[in-house]
Amino acid sequence: MSKLVDQFQRKFEYLRLSVTDVCNFKCTYCLPNGYHREHKKQFLSLVEISNLVQGFAQLGTKKVRITGGEPSLRRDFVDIIETVKNTQGIEKVATTTNGFRMAKSVADWKAAGLDAINVSMDSLDANMFHQITGENLLTRVMAGIDAAFAAGFSQVKVNTVLMKRLNAHELDTFLAWIKPRNIQLRFIELMQTGDNHALFQAHHISGSVIMKQLINQGWVEKVRQATDGPARVFCHSDYSGEIGLIMPYESHFCDSCNRLRVSSLGRLHLCLFGEQGTELRDLLQTSEHSEALQQRLMEALKTKRASHFLQQGELGGTVHLASIGG
Repeated sequence: MSKLVDQFQRKFEYLRLSVTDVCNFKCTYCLPNGYHREHKKQFLSLVEISNLVQGFAQLGTKKVRITGGEPSLRRDFVDIIETVKNTQGIEKVATTTNGFRMAKSVADWKAAGLDAINVSMDSLDANMFHQITGENLLTRVMAGIDAAFAAGFSQVKVNTVLMKRLNAHELDTFLAWIKPRNIQLRFIELMQTGDNHALFQAHHISGSVIMKQLINQGWVEKVRQATDGPARVFCHSDYSGEIGLIMPYESHFCDSCNRLRVSSLGRLHLCLFGEQGTELRDLLQTSEHSEALQQRLMEALKTKRASHFLQQGELGGTVHLASIGG
């Protein structure tokens, strides 16, 4: 039973754990100028990760998503998966990746205990993929998705940031692509951060526009499960795949929040937006600090706000999405 419950009676059984803020892509909405290290600190070690996840698990956390930056850039990524998977109480381990190393390594990730995988892929057109990500690697990412199915993943989730005048016109192409494939295609609204105001103004499109199109085409919304992420998921009897919509500007988006974030430097973030975080790293050096760690987590959760208030124009302290794992 979860002990991580906030003042609005939301239960937090889902941890998004960043293990690096390094990324080798240059996505226009995240790191358009590429990654530049802004700190001298080392990322969380395997021991620190183990102690952190154990603390969360003892408070009722059941699902951990390993994120970045690009998490597979860590040489010990397989060890991280195994460590999280072998933590008592953790029922599901997932990751989000840009797909750069999937074709070569996804079978090893599966063998290490990875249960679910999300791939960021913003276009099915090679030129548009290159324009958005800064890398001409669509064929390589697509091969990685095929490799994931071959490795035994029954479903692959694909994250697509939908942007007008860039890739929004590809909706029908994406739908045709998932018709014979068990892919949950998740359209994510472009979110405004501290450094992308002009991009947001030029390219933001509301997920509600896509939702209306889907409903008109016979798509039906599925019931949300307790440890699901923020997507509203739709299915169609003619399709093997599904559509997920992540709409952070929707008025009640935060009502079902069930996840907390820890950055690659060991700071707890109660929200992707809005606050500077709570230091945890001093309690991660040994398992003997587990009780103090859990107490600090519960105390911090008391300050979680009802909403990120993005719809009121608040941006919070998030400079870019790679900084705390998106």
